[in-house]
Amino acid sequence: MIRREKINYYLDIAGTVCERSTCLRKTYGAVIVKNDTIISTGYNGAPRGRKNCCDLGYCLRAKYNIPSGERYELCRSVHAEANAIIAVSRDEMIGATLYMVCRDPHTGEVVPGTNSCSMCKRLIINAGISTVIIRDTNDEYRVIDVQSEWVENDTSLDLHSGY
Repeated sequence: MIRREKINYYLDIAGTVCERSTCLRKTYGAVIVKNDTIISTGYNGAPRGRKNCCDLGYCLRAKYNIPSGERYELCRSVHAEANAIIAVSRDEMIGATLYMVCRDPHTGEVVPGTNSCSMCKRLIINAGISTVIIRDTNDEYRVIDVQSEWVENDTSLDLHSGY
């Protein structure tokens, strides 16, 4: 029996979480892990009680051809990272790892090269999460040290993810 290595195991779970996403552009799933225990999950979707884009049958940003990474205020969704973060106290998240997967909702394929948006990066930093791991293929991923890449090199906060 071949056992899945731990990072891809958690990324597989994040990939399953993104199946709950209600976004018509890209589905995201996030899992926060501390001390080898899942402490929270999140996916992108409208705030509780509001209609999701999949229920409405349209995405306002797509309707107006707004490029990825722009005009987030028009998006109905709360991002996956934000939904995972708001479910747990900061004390529980200090030193944790956030695993994230993005899939194309039409093909189900992993979208390589994605990243957290600048707002989610700020939330991750303030939550005390130390590492972010993002899937690029079914077996390959990037490991981001939050302190060195997003705090000390804060120009990276200007990059967008493609939400």
